[in-house]
Amino acid sequence: MDKIPMTRAGFTALEEELRTLKSVDRPAIIRAISEAREHGDLSENAEYHSAREKQSFIEGRIKELEGIISRANVIDPSKLSGPIKFGATVTIVDEETDEQRTYQIVGEPEADLERGMLNVNSPIARALIGKEAGDSIEVRTPGGEKGYEVLSVRYI
Repeated sequence: MDKIPMTRAGFTALEEELRTLKSVDRPAIIRAISEAREHGDLSENAEYHSAREKQSFIEGRIKELEGIISRANVIDPSKLSGPIKFGATVTIVDEETDEQRTYQIVGEPEADLERGMLNVNSPIARALIGKEAGDSIEVRTPGGEKGYEVLSVRYI
């Protein structure tokens, strides 16, 4: 199986989510199922069916997190330098609108555009890999080609 690159912060967040699912959410849903069973006929017991559905989701997420964590390749961006690569914090400017954005290139499990965490496999991240400050990139988006200039590259 392929290793999954991620930052220490992303790895820690996944471990914490797994711990919470196992120590808080799983016991709570088991109690909820037990209480719902006490209400009688399970075929018409909406609380029971809802709790079982939630239990299924929790167990699936636990398995998913265990798989990701077991294949994690934790990379410390502060030990890196040079052209853009995994872990880099990059500030770019849209060449049409002059809008600036800052992203950190991270692994898929920790990607979150709203927080500026860019999936390493995304089109913009792939276009940025290997570039340096001052370089321009072209990215194919659903709205057509977009041009960006790399303003800065940091490893923090």
